Amino acid sequence: MIPDWNNSAVLPPVRPGAQGHSPDRSPYRAMMTEVIERFATSTERITILRGLLTYRAALRKNGIVTGFQWLNGSFMENKELLQNADPNDVDVVTFFNLPDGIEEQTLATTNLDLFDNQRAKEQFHVDAYSFVLGQPTEDFDVRNISYWYSMWSHRRNGLWKGFVQVDIAANEDENASVLLDQIEQEMTN
Repeated sequence: MIPDWNNSAVLPPVRPGAQGHSPDRSPYRAMMTEVIERFATSTERITILRGLLTYRAALRKNGIVTGFQWLNGSFMENKELLQNADPNDVDVVTFFNLPDGIEEQTLATTNLDLFDNQRAKEQFHVDAYSFVLGQPTEDFDVRNISYWYSMWSHRRNGLWKGFVQVDIAANEDENASVLLDQIEQEMTN
């Protein structure tokens, strides 16, 4: 379950009531339906969530079916309260296993809309980053993962915050899409 925003309008880094060393902390594991229920609170956020679901479907269409994603950025904050503005996108790091028989470079160069950050923002409202699982982990890889975790665990002003992790599998994306349609209909009626 994704916790509510705290008094600082961010997800808490550790679940409220849990001890600081508790494993019940960010990244909070969630289902896509939970993400929809929690963050589909405006037409702007619904547009971003639709983009995220489309992005996830495009990844799977290209053979990326196992792994997980970290979701963060101002989308995971109450930006409307903090900055009196709507989020523009959702930050996503996709940790995935390469499809059988496909090399990372080939996958990236033949799917620029998915792996080129600017294109992914324009097409899907996703600030996209990726990391291939199952490969030898080098110093550079550890630094990248540490960078994402440390940067995503804080706001620019140094405030600690949390973020969300979802599985890349399609198990419930269809349900999430239906739920998003229902929320949008309720909002417009």
